[in-house]
Amino acid sequence: MAHGIKGGLTKVAVLGSGKVGRLVCHLLADSGDYAVTAIDAHLDQAKKATRSTGGRIVPNVEAKACDLGNPREIAEVLKGHDYALSCAPFHLNLGIAGVCKEVGVNYLDLTEDVQTTKGVREIAEGSKMAFIPQCGLAPGFITIAAHNLADEFEKVDEIKMRVGALPMYPHNALKYNLTWSTEGLINEYGNPCEAVVDGKLSLVAPLEGYERFSLDGIEYEAFNTSGGLGSLAETYDGKVRNLNYRSVRYPGHRDIMALLMNDLQLNYDRDLLKKIFEKSLPHTHQDVVLIVVTVSGWKNGLLSQKSYCKKIYNAAIQDEHWGAIQITTAAGITAVLDIHRSGKLPKSGFVRQEDVPFKDFLANRFGRYYA
Repeated sequence: MAHGIKGGLTKVAVLGSGKVGRLVCHLLADSGDYAVTAIDAHLDQAKKATRSTGGRIVPNVEAKACDLGNPREIAEVLKGHDYALSCAPFHLNLGIAGVCKEVGVNYLDLTEDVQTTKGVREIAEGSKMAFIPQCGLAPGFITIAAHNLADEFEKVDEIKMRVGALPMYPHNALKYNLTWSTEGLINEYGNPCEAVVDGKLSLVAPLEGYERFSLDGIEYEAFNTSGGLGSLAETYDGKVRNLNYRSVRYPGHRDIMALLMNDLQLNYDRDLLKKIFEKSLPHTHQDVVLIVVTVSGWKNGLLSQKSYCKKIYNAAIQDEHWGAIQITTAAGITAVLDIHRSGKLPKSGFVRQEDVPFKDFLANRFGRYYA
């Protein structure tokens, strides 16, 4: 049931009412400019987006149930909307994007899956609507930040992108808690990773490229994971010597994941690995997101280097506490939606994250959570 939806608002369908989808609904609805339909396979789950955990009724949100794998049901529920934001598992996104093209709705998603993004690009060809995948943290904000930093150089030599969503108080051997999609996490650890190596677009192995570094007196490790580069690998193919993305964890995590994924071959039984993770790794909202971008290249004839570093912590928004990964992911997709709505991005076709102006993103009412 709708809670006081007003006329004249931009109508947004948010598909998937899980960890991130709920916050996306709340941010948009509380802004006063959007009428939101929270859509989930389970009506009870969708209804959770209409209230905060403290019992506050969120204005301008209604809940609907829909089989997100059924194109007919998706088409019916998307009628009359201006935008569809997919917070659903990545394997559902191509079907959702295809329906958006058919019914004439702008499409945004959070996918880190490389093949899904390539499929969305194909769907976007010839469309009068905008298709903007990879709008989260990584890919998403990290892509925008790296492209902005690279633009400061006359000639870029190397771009390094590092992101971690980490528990503040790790208490297991993995030094990790579940903070977002388990499917997405396993996907990142198991799939080939795009990179530019010696000037050429290449595929490198996940869990390789190991390195250690310290920041603010805390030691971290980083290693290759899939999807974080977004479309940057293609954009900078042949234009930089090296470009890579690595996930940040506390030391020791990578070795255990390599044992699970490779030695015990759970990369080939991802359903079992998902069950193990969700049974054994607690969820937490006491997390911190670490963002590090380092670019080296030439400025005024000198080989120079510049870095962008940021830590973003879990926080209260309105009357509810949210995890840092929820905040950064939801802020990413809502800020890009807001910027597109204001006319500062291409109105149609495939829109890359690097097309989003960095300054406009940080100045945005949703993007300010990164500022």
